[in-house]
Amino acid sequence: MSKAPVNVMWFENLSRGDVALVGGKNSSLGEMVQQLGKKGIKVPSGFATTADAYRAYLSANDLDARIDDVIGRWQDNKITLHEAGSQVRAMILAGDWPQDIEADILESYRELSRRAGAKDLPVAVRSSATAEDLPDASFAGQQETYLNVRGEAAVLASCRRCFASLFTDRAITYRQMKGFGHTRWRCRSGCSGWSAPTPAARASCSRSTPKADLTRSP
Repeated sequence: MSKAPVNVMWFENLSRGDVALVGGKNSSLGEMVQQLGKKGIKVPSGFATTADAYRAYLSANDLDARIDDVIGRWQDNKITLHEAGSQVRAMILAGDWPQDIEADILESYRELSRRAGAKDLPVAVRSSATAEDLPDASFAGQQETYLNVRGEAAVLASCRRCFASLFTDRAITYRQMKGFGHTRWRCRSGCSGWSAPTPAARASCSRSTPKADLTRSP
């Protein structure tokens, strides 16, 4: 009997063996929470959406075939890379959350806020793909991260934008160059407590990291 799909998993229940379920970054964070926590080292708590949730989101919004069609037209030189990437990201961003996935994300965010003793805890929402570090390819840094995300609507929007970032122009180009299929990969998002940087670090970050704008398409 196949297992029921799981939409969200907490870091403390993850390890490096869960890459296929939650991606490389999330599984590594889970490993850190488990192993370093035993030694008294505090790692920010958090949760991850799963490959099941990503697949369900695409399916619920009838996106699989539409994405294949757009990528196919780009590969046939009928549209430009910029047009293909923009169209796919726009389709993902325009999708609606399946009710169960939205409920699971929001319930987890509320619990994370409760654990921190805060209302609408500011969090980091990071992309975590199935293939980030392979022997012959590295996809690290090709998907998006959003910092200081606060509130339920912003968390949902950031998770959606993480999904869409699997189809940045850079990510599409790299997969094409390496011979990887564009619909093979699954993207997950990780949500963890975010600590404001020190004044010196903040000055550095403010020059290199634009403030997240969740109202427009990437």
